Amino acid sequence: MSKIMGRRKARETALQILYQIDITGETDKREQVLQHWIQEFAVPDKTADFIRELVEGTLQNKADIDAKLASTSHEWALDRMGNVDRNLMRLAVYEMLYSPGTPQRVTLNEAIEIAKRFGGDDSAKFINGILDKLMDESEK
Repeated sequence: MSKIMGRRKARETALQILYQIDITGETDKREQVLQHWIQEFAVPDKTADFIRELVEGTLQNKADIDAKLASTSHEWALDRMGNVDRNLMRLAVYEMLYSPGTPQRVTLNEAIEIAKRFGGDDSAKFINGILDKLMDESEK
């Protein structure tokens, strides 16, 4: 498995975990949810570490991330966004702003590709617009 595909799979898994936690409201059980996904799919240690970083980092910074998304998506309240779109953007914003190991443009492109797979018909375009605007604002 290539490094890019490995990291994309990790991002997809992190999205699914964040989605599950968001839907169930079981933030306090995130470690159990993480362990379930990692064991269920026999995720290699290095990939599991990346998934854990993405999930934990996104949840730890969720209030700040949500504030940034809300200020960028003026016409869309977070609770009106689709669950997949909202959690994918949270994940991408975490990686873009709090995890400097990946260039922002790469994170944006990854989010768009994942949106094409997991989101609705307009998800990729919607996510691209919001994240691109947020990225422009963060570079100022």
